[in-house]
Amino acid sequence: MSHHYSGPDFAFPHGDARLDLTDLYAFPKPGDAGKSILIMNVHPSAGVNPPGPTTTESFSSEAIYELLIDTDGDFIPNLAYRISFSTAAGTPTAILRRVEGAEAAVTGNSGDVIFARGPVSTGHETQITAAGDYRFFAGWRSDPFFFDTQGALDNLTFTGDDFFATADVCSIVLEVPNSDLRLGKVGLWHRTLDGRSGSWVQADRGARPSQSVFLPGEHKAEYLAAQPANDQQFVPIFAHSLEHTGGYSPDEATRVAKTLLPDILYYDPNLPASYLVNGRALTDDVMDGFISMLTNGRLTSDHVGPHKDLLAAFPYLGAPHQDRSSTEGNPDLASHVASRNPVIARASR
Repeated sequence: MSHHYSGPDFAFPHGDARLDLTDLYAFPKPGDAGKSILIMNVHPSAGVNPPGPTTTESFSSEAIYELLIDTDGDFIPNLAYRISFSTAAGTPTAILRRVEGAEAAVTGNSGDVIFARGPVSTGHETQITAAGDYRFFAGWRSDPFFFDTQGALDNLTFTGDDFFATADVCSIVLEVPNSDLRLGKVGLWHRTLDGRSGSWVQADRGARPSQSVFLPGEHKAEYLAAQPANDQQFVPIFAHSLEHTGGYSPDEATRVAKTLLPDILYYDPNLPASYLVNGRALTDDVMDGFISMLTNGRLTSDHVGPHKDLLAAFPYLGAPHQDRSSTEGNPDLASHVASRNPVIARASR
């Protein structure tokens, strides 16, 4: 399920769907060799535990959403884009900050403000903010991830039913100059920070699809709270899971586990995007490869393919299947509207 439902027992981290990371994408901007597109998707529109619709409030105003970038290969961020949200004016707006150097590895909401009042799209509209070399979108979109989730929950008995065919997700889309990425190979990951306790606590993190959902076992909480620089501690845990899911020998399971950590997405803006080789494109079938690895080749596909509603231009993700502009903050109306969505009806069965 990519990174969807990364909390305990396929629930949401900290019990809040808005903190749940779903997917990270990185690819060169089509038609412009000097820019890259970074997409951080969070907050699935439907849950599986508990089943049913999630809140129509897109992003948490008590959280920080971070895109972290390691430019020198030490698995510690040298650059961070920090996005926070406010509803003080009655409608949600976004603040985008950029921080580099040692401060990028410090938990907090510091950084140079790129813009302070970016609109958040709650309906079918596409509200884009531009500032210098940057463009930004935040709001509900069609979830580009494709996978037979019910088949995965049914002991990997796949039928080709795409759970996400009519699902939505909350997207943060950034167009950035490649000069920010030092014009070479970098390591990317994203995380959410929960501030409801009065201090910033890491709720979710990751980069590679589905690892945090299927492989940490009973150590999931420690995994979600950790940093990539310390991921080697999870090699034995991942290896133990692979022995069970794929029948790997201990040595072979350890070898495969080492290829999965640290949990970073490598990206070179000078090369085409293709998952496991460079970055991740919106149409990459990441789950077929994951299924094959998880089962040691016993299964190779969930028989689901890319969605057809992607856009050729920014923000590249299709319009949401539901317009939530009139239901945000109205849970009774939101539940009625969401119950009419086939993906949510399936989740509730």
